[in-house]
This record gives sequence, structure tokens and C-alpha cells, in this order.
Amino acid sequence: MAIEPGLTNELVFVVREDDTARHSGGETLPPVLSTPRMIALMERTSHLAILPFLLAGQTSVGSKVNISHLAATPVGMQVRFRAEVIAVDGRRVMFRVEAWDDVEKIGEGEHERFIIDEARFTKKLAEKQNQIP
Repeated sequence: MAIEPGLTNELVFVVREDDTARHSGGETLPPVLSTPRMIALMERTSHLAILPFLLAGQTSVGSKVNISHLAATPVGMQVRFRAEVIAVDGRRVMFRVEAWDDVEKIGEGEHERFIIDEARFTKKLAEKQNQIP
């Protein structure tokens, strides 16, 4: 089976203190799910959607996000993330991503991932690291 539009995945997550804006950005911020953490979980949900379809030696990396964070979610509340493949163009896979807490939709947008060869990627990364002065 190939990766095709309509493929979906969901992930359920409970917000912890270390997932909050306050934890990552300082005491002046509220103790709610941070935008970067929400986006990271949307990316994870997307990656896990296509992972079973990848060949040995392949993985995926995020390349673009266009996300709106719509509502705050407090510590202890459950969040359901959903990713749906909306387009596939070679190694490029586009997703519609959404997130809901126990009360309302808290995030939505689009996310792009590329399927990569892990060995080739690791080799290029090592070459780049060798350029560090």
C-alpha cells in the first residue's frame, strides 16, 4: 500500500507542566500548552501516519509548517491531534493537521514532510559537521 491522500493518524496527549509556554519561555507566560510543543506533536502525528509505509532505511523530516494556535489548553487536559495526508508529490507529503482539547479545537493548519534516505542524510550531516571551525 502506498502513501495516498486520505491517510490519517491520531495521537492523544495529556499536557504536562514541561509542555507549557511558562516552562519554555519564563514565568511571565501562562501555564498552557506552548505553540512550539503543539506544532511538534502535529509533526509527530504526521510522521507516525506515514512511517508504516516507508521502506527500510527511510524516514521523514518536516520541511514546512503553517499553523494557527486557536485556543489555550491548561496542564492536565487531554489533546487529540489528527493528521491527514492531502497530497503526495514524489518524496513530498502534505498534511492537514488539527488539534482539539477536551473543550474545543485548539490548532489547525498544514504541514509538509519529505521522505529521506537515512544513510544519505546522515552522511551529508556528518560532512556539514566537519565544516564547523
